Amino acid sequence: MSNSSSLNEFLLLAFADKRELQLLHFSLFLGIYLATVMGNGLIITAIACDHHLHTPMYFFLLNLSLLDLGFISTTVPKSMANSLWDTRAISYSGCAAQVFLIFFLFGGESSLLTVITYDRFVAICKPSHYGTLMGMRACVRMATAAWASGFLHALLHTANTFSIPLCQGNTVDQFFCEVPQILKLSCSDSYLRQVGIPLAAAYLVFGCFVFIVLSYMQIFTAVLRIPSEQGRHKAFSMCLPHLAVVSMCVTTVMFACLKPPSISFPALDLVVTVLYVVVPPTLNPLIYSMRNKELKDALRKVVSWMFFSCGKIAIAVHR
Repeated sequence: MSNSSSLNEFLLLAFADKRELQLLHFSLFLGIYLATVMGNGLIITAIACDHHLHTPMYFFLLNLSLLDLGFISTTVPKSMANSLWDTRAISYSGCAAQVFLIFFLFGGESSLLTVITYDRFVAICKPSHYGTLMGMRACVRMATAAWASGFLHALLHTANTFSIPLCQGNTVDQFFCEVPQILKLSCSDSYLRQVGIPLAAAYLVFGCFVFIVLSYMQIFTAVLRIPSEQGRHKAFSMCLPHLAVVSMCVTTVMFACLKPPSISFPALDLVVTVLYVVVPPTLNPLIYSMRNKELKDALRKVVSWMFFSCGKIAIAVHR
């Protein structure tokens, strides 16, 4: 038997044993990753460059895109590299870094989605106080608090996870260092450690979810009182993308954390993990830009500028 002090590396789950399937996994994840980087990168660039988007709502959306980029970059590139080089290894320090970054970015995103809800609540329920309550200084403080909550969340869980002695081998049955899978390697049979950490993560999501639900109950009550149909449509358009993102994140994470062990088997665990690790960062840019005319206009400008710049560079090279 080994313990955690002598572990130098962990072995991650391989998507396939055959070389062709490994390359297929690499190609699929590469396509998803590039689409995520492009989508979130375009949103960040559009918001940063277009002064019309320098408002609280888009400031928080920029932060959300940064968190999404970090979240998918923490797990997917390592899995791609392992498939490409036909290996399963990740160093002990690399695994600890993955756990910290996952909890940091996950906690920050949960808190930021809650802050975005508050922004929607003030904009619809207290529009006359919006300028006072959502000034730039207040927005920076709220965004900082969201990132800080993620940092504290990550520090707590990472320290707790890697303080546990590990003596059940070094094979992690997941394509990244997922805490429940690491806890299965523990020498301790402590129920509190094995169940408490996932429940603590679920508690953060549940707390944010309760705040979001209560806020949206008041928001929809206020929206239904708006006399004009155009006003109601504009309010719903502002809220629905955020609700879609929240629903997607909450349902997948809560199912992953709270599903009974009796229905836990590798294929299902892998599918659920891909749903909450890979899908939300990829779809969030599409969801937020789908019904947002201002953002779509800004994105068109960025894309046009990129094509124009590439055309100029190509012409200069040919000369």
